[in-house]
Amino acid sequence: MAVKTINTEMLRKMFLAGAANLEAKKEFINELNVFPVPDGDTGTNMTLTIMSAAKEVQALENPDMVSMAKAISSGSLRGARGNSGVILSQLLRGFTKEIREYKEIDASVLAKACDRATATAYKAVMKPKEGTILTVAKGISQKAAELAETTEDLEVFIPEVIHHAEEVLAGTPELLPVLKEAGVVDSGGQGLLEVIRGAYDAFLGKEIDYTSIEAGSGTKIVKPDKQTEADIKFGYCTEFIIMTEKEFTDDDEREFKAYLESIGDSIVCVADDDIVKIHVHTNDPGLAIQKALTYGQLSRMKIDNMREEHQEKLIRDAEKVAAQQAAAEKAKKKTEPRKNVGFIAVSIGNGMNEIFRELGVDYIIEGGQTMNPSTDDMLTAIDQVNADHIFILPNNKNIILAANQAQSLTKDKDIIVIPTKTVPQGITAVISYMPEADVDTNMEAMQEAIKNVKTGQVTYAVRDTKIDDKVIHEGDIMGIGDQGILAVGQSVEETTKEMLSQLVDEDSELISLYYGQDVRDEDAERFSQTIEKLYPDVDIDVHMGGQPIYYYVLSVE
Repeated sequence: MAVKTINTEMLRKMFLAGAANLEAKKEFINELNVFPVPDGDTGTNMTLTIMSAAKEVQALENPDMVSMAKAISSGSLRGARGNSGVILSQLLRGFTKEIREYKEIDASVLAKACDRATATAYKAVMKPKEGTILTVAKGISQKAAELAETTEDLEVFIPEVIHHAEEVLAGTPELLPVLKEAGVVDSGGQGLLEVIRGAYDAFLGKEIDYTSIEAGSGTKIVKPDKQTEADIKFGYCTEFIIMTEKEFTDDDEREFKAYLESIGDSIVCVADDDIVKIHVHTNDPGLAIQKALTYGQLSRMKIDNMREEHQEKLIRDAEKVAAQQAAAEKAKKKTEPRKNVGFIAVSIGNGMNEIFRELGVDYIIEGGQTMNPSTDDMLTAIDQVNADHIFILPNNKNIILAANQAQSLTKDKDIIVIPTKTVPQGITAVISYMPEADVDTNMEAMQEAIKNVKTGQVTYAVRDTKIDDKVIHEGDIMGIGDQGILAVGQSVEETTKEMLSQLVDEDSELISLYYGQDVRDEDAERFSQTIEKLYPDVDIDVHMGGQPIYYYVLSVE
């Protein structure tokens, strides 16, 4: 019998299943990233974005289509991180704008929702590029429109759309040469496909594991609170399910419990038909797993380092105190007279942060390379800057869309996003600000100034790949310029020098060198003297940036 409609409850299951599947595949998606740098990756950004929406959906009680659509749209919008996350949030926003008008969704409504999703996402990107998640979204909407004319059966409609999406994704390397050179499909498109595949699994009635969304689901275990690491006798919280291949008898249960007691504590062993749920704290999870395999296959294995969790709790406690202090500071600022212009910058590293503060930046969002701030992070910063006009410096090309999204959501302040793609561009933009000039004049001046900044960043490769006609191996040192990889080598300093040789020309007047947390002060100073000898007619400015991941970040002006 044909299934012709999706009601609110089924949509809820499908959305949550799509989110869970994306979360499960995020590392695979991360591996598809063309640039082998240790940045906040596509799979991570898309997962954080959709999980923000999934948690809002989970919190709904007896939702209707309107409340469901609102939770998906607002949750993903505020949680959006990175370009891929922002585009995913826009796809969800367009999709939910269409479906909220209906109590049930049929093939025709699905087709219109897919079309609106694609149009909304394309509109959000200033220069849409084919061979990306946008191309896959467009392929989905086109196939959906075609199928809506020929079938009402969603059991036919959905798998046909997925099959076509797979074909479009497979073709992305032909549209984007950098993908073809690296031998991968587009990571954002793969992420979108995983969301739809997960949703289809729920539509078919498959059992979905929602533990990645539900905080504390399953067996309730009290985790270490005020214990110190030394007090934790058994360090690994180990959980799994045994899918038994024969009857799991009472004697089996007693035997297995006795074994677990010999290697750990906090034991839970619950048998139900042909599955057995196991929980144990132990110092050797492998022993528990090896013994369990004698009873059947294992599923949903989860091992947590409780000593590490204890450390994380201490960090969270410190963050809570910091948040309380920030709230007090915020309350204090709100009593101060509102000023005309304020600045927000995305930065990471104590040295970089201090430079921005000295230049008069009001609020620094910690993030940048390793963790792209969300739209909500931007909105929080905007709320804390007591000014009529606020300049935002994203300082990363993967954060500009989130900043633009925060701009569109802010109504009581004038937000100006200066599209800085690197920290040196951000520093130049702030230096170019003229207090005596109006906002429009400053915006033009800052945008013009950052055009004269050439940036280089030196880091290590996290995977093997081929890009920009360069064969790169995991662990290689890379010098990355504004348009791509300029140098690859084994030495940080030699690779930096090779990159500089391509950035410095006869018009260059200043090289600013920001060294990271993994570079010693004396090594940075010695290296700067080497650069001075190589370029005697150029001024050299050296700063402790303190940034992780990148040994050197430099600019040439």
